[in-house]
Parts: sequence; C-alpha cells; structure tokens
Amino acid sequence: MKSILVPVGGSDRDEAVFQTALAAARPLSAHLDFFHVRISAGAAAVHTPHIEFARGAGLRHAMAELRADAETRSAAARHHVDEFCQRSYVAIVDEPDARSAVSASWREEQGDGAERIMRRARHSDLIVMGRHTRPDGLPPDLAETLLLGCGHPIILAPPRPPRKLTGTVMICWKETAESARAVCAAMPLLAKADRVLLVSALDASDEPGESAIEVVRQLAWNGVRAEVQQHTADGRPTEALLSSAAQACGADLVVMGGYGYSRTRETIFGGCTEAFLRNGETAVLLMH
Repeated sequence: MKSILVPVGGSDRDEAVFQTALAAARPLSAHLDFFHVRISAGAAAVHTPHIEFARGAGLRHAMAELRADAETRSAAARHHVDEFCQRSYVAIVDEPDARSAVSASWREEQGDGAERIMRRARHSDLIVMGRHTRPDGLPPDLAETLLLGCGHPIILAPPRPPRKLTGTVMICWKETAESARAVCAAMPLLAKADRVLLVSALDASDEPGESAIEVVRQLAWNGVRAEVQQHTADGRPTEALLSSAAQACGADLVVMGGYGYSRTRETIFGGCTEAFLRNGETAVLLMH
C-alpha cells in the first residue's frame, strides 16, 4: 500500500483529509498523490441545488458564480497542498524514488470530476477522502460511486484530524465476502497497529461461532494479534452498536466491508455502510 490518492477540493475540509492521509502514509512510507479536478460550470451545475430553476439573467449569474468558484477552489487546492507539504516536511517528487519517507505529488486536470477521480482511484492502492457535506461541483454520492467501482479501499476522513490511524483499529466483522476483502485490504495498516479488535454484532438468534476465531488466526499468521468482542444487538440498530463499540475502545480507525447491491445505495448489514458514509467521528476504511 504505497500509492495513496488524495482528492483535493480546495475547501476548509482539506486539512482533515490531508492529516488523515498523512496518518495512513507515515507507517507505510507511502506516497500521497494529491489530485484536483477543475470542474466546468456546466458539470458543476448538475450537482448544484436549485440551479435548474434559474432562467435568463439569473442563470447567467449562477453560471458565472460557478466558474468563479472553480477558479477559487483550484487556487486554494494548490495552496493547501504546498502549505501542508512544507509544514509537514513532505517532499514533492515527480517519480518514485528509493527514499523511505513519505512523499507527495500534485496534479490538476479538467473534465468530469467523478470520471477523472474514478480512473485515478483505480490506479492507486488506497483513496483517502472526506465525507460530502456541501455542494462542491462533485456528485454528492462520489464516495459511494468510488466504493462500488474503483476496486480499492477507501478511508473516509473524520471531521477532526486524527492523532494517528494505527493506535487502536476496530474491525467490524460479518461472515461475508465484503468483510473478508476489507480485512485483507487493511492488512498493511493492521500490521502496524498497537491494538486490533475484531467486533461482531450478533442478532438475538445468533450463536457465537468459529468465524471470528478463524479470522483472528488468519491475522496471527500475518503477525497481527487481535482481540474478539461479540455483542448482541438486543433490538439496537447494528450501526448504533458498532458506533458505540468504536467510541468505547477509542478506535483510531474502523475497518468494515462496504455493502451495496446497486447504485441506488441499497445497503445491508443494518444500514451500516450508509451510516458510516454519512456520519462518524472516526476514520473509516471501507472495501466493497
């Protein structure tokens, strides 16, 4: 896990995303690929609320504002990256080298934001991005789109910069392919963690089985010591139970499978994917 894509929006959310990406990169001596897409006014308008009702002079004014916003975001994105790398002592390089420290690169493109980011995500080992909170010219469901289509793990940054990601890592385990993929995808970070907890949410009718124990054995073969916690839901939503468990153990990173049947964001596992996509104070690694 050496190439980390960091989409840059050019907003005040960049700092938390950058700090999360750096926390992932440091234990791995990885490369941060900072990437900004300058979105045209027409493309941004598709994802801007209420602009479809504008007419005449109002529409021209709205489009002019979108063009100005794109210019502002582009300038801010580059400034944020330069300032962050200088402050964090991260060298900006154009090509891979033999250094064992974190490095970074910057690239800006124009075009369809979702398409450009998706293509670059497919050529990266990991994507670190923020949750969507307000219009920025990109689709509001970009994280879900990447999760379903890029083939690589995504870390959603918390609103406040994390101290580190490899202190306590909590794995949300369910006997599914998505959970298994998430564990394998997170293995480089799990191997660097101080503490790993494997947490399962059981229905009242479920009986604790060998599944979690077998995963702990798999982790042990990879040099990762893990503890098992199994909780009975007792009528509580699974996402609430897991969120409470993450708070109780002081998780720096939550690892879970990203569940989805379709682009309509239909989810299973008690709606956990949707809940963690939209909310959460903890960094979350998702793998579909």
